Amino acid sequence: MIRWNEIALEIAGKVEREIMPLFGTPRAGENLGKNVSGDVTKYVDKVAEDVILSELRPLGINIVSEERGLIDSGSDYTAVVDPVDGSYNFVSGIPLFSFSFAVFRGKKPVYGAIYEFVTKNFYEGIPGNGAFMNGRPIRVKKPEPGREALSFYTRGRGTGLIGKVKRVRVLGTIALELAYLARGALDGVLDVRNYVRTTDVAAGVLIAREAGAIVTDERGRELRLRLDASSKTNVIAVNDRLLLDKVLEELR
Repeated sequence: MIRWNEIALEIAGKVEREIMPLFGTPRAGENLGKNVSGDVTKYVDKVAEDVILSELRPLGINIVSEERGLIDSGSDYTAVVDPVDGSYNFVSGIPLFSFSFAVFRGKKPVYGAIYEFVTKNFYEGIPGNGAFMNGRPIRVKKPEPGREALSFYTRGRGTGLIGKVKRVRVLGTIALELAYLARGALDGVLDVRNYVRTTDVAAGVLIAREAGAIVTDERGRELRLRLDASSKTNVIAVNDRLLLDKVLEELR
């Protein structure tokens, strides 16, 4: 039996050793071209992904990575990875970025992990068994209507929501923001730019759901992720049904 948590921690540690000397340096942000989804591949992205692929390929599983796309090995298992979620923060010297790792058997998630490089917090989601931070169970925060704190990515859509909650933040790493939702540091994480890819959110969605969050698309339907690196979607993840209704009303 594969111990996914051990694999995730080992990979995160190896990525950390390779990339942290680059934190906040011009070298980290060097443009190496475009990835499969059309975004810029930075030097730090390639360094991290090379480490991840060298660790995962010997397992014989399928891999979906932000830079390379799908590597199909004909396995029942697929690892969906974002080597450095928040790479713009990394390049800019902003200490908010993470490693995102999710495993699916067929189309069903079996494990998700997010490693926060600076704080060294390790978040996990195990279907049916809950969500954890550093081995301890975590849950979404109890709702406080009118006092919500959201992370909200938009290009003008639904901006009326800003006046109906207490705080709006954009931290630049949606994987980590979903983990913050799971542990109760945020009430909601929204990205309605039709920009989010499975590699960005696969682990975070699982962790948030296992912590009690509701995760939908922009129409309030259960969010379903495609196991590729190019499909884009909208994400609404909140800690309460009433907050979801408030968000959906604004988006309509």
